[in-house]
Amino acid sequence: MRRNRIAAYVASLLLATGFTFAGAGQSQAATGGYVALGDSYSSGVGAGSYISSSGACDRSTKAYPYLWNAAHGPSSFAFNACSGARTDDVLSGQLGSLDAATGLVSITIGGNDAGFADVMTTCVIQSDSACLSRINTARAYVDSTLPGKLDAVYDAISAKSPSARVVVIGYPRFYLLGQSCLGLSGTKRSAINSASDYMNNAIQKRAQAHGFVFGDVRTTFTGHEICSSDSWLHSVSWTNIGESYHPTAAGQSGGYLPVLTDAA
Repeated sequence: MRRNRIAAYVASLLLATGFTFAGAGQSQAATGGYVALGDSYSSGVGAGSYISSSGACDRSTKAYPYLWNAAHGPSSFAFNACSGARTDDVLSGQLGSLDAATGLVSITIGGNDAGFADVMTTCVIQSDSACLSRINTARAYVDSTLPGKLDAVYDAISAKSPSARVVVIGYPRFYLLGQSCLGLSGTKRSAINSASDYMNNAIQKRAQAHGFVFGDVRTTFTGHEICSSDSWLHSVSWTNIGESYHPTAAGQSGGYLPVLTDAA
């Protein structure tokens, strides 16, 4: 009888502890405030359904932050991500919503700092050698300068919201390789994918050094790259250059949203 009572007590204690832990996690991510920071991959460029009041930031109701907010109902939601943003833009214009009550922060940043748009423009309209040279320049920036830029952003987030769970989300690989595909040469496509990996690895390293979670979307986008039969990324669009190489609405809901949901 004594053993049964002890076992019952231990079981009830563990159960209560489990509920306590679950409740704490839920409070942090769902009932605390959620602030979405970053560039066009977070604002939702390419997904359509843009919020008119967001102006040139092109925030979309189909972007993963908007979708996560709708599904989880945090106590507050600040959608601050903006098309074209660099690390300095995040520091100067996106952190005002962060405070001690913030429970969750998501961010994609770094691609514009490294010259993503110029890399893609070069690779689309110039030769293989010019494309590779521009990518090498971007890699050098990722090695020499980007880590310090990311550290400044991550330090600022931690200072304003020390208890928040911060999810730093990366960028997809852009091309499905190993098959015929109209457009860029195989050399260019392979080099662009490799550059994306290089960028992601650098971002992941700095995020983890700050105790943040890195959300890797390369897994969810596998099989949905450009040149696949079900691409979740826009290829070059001469009628809407800004949406080129950005996720579609399906890329936001199927590629980005699950990564944030799992990490939050």
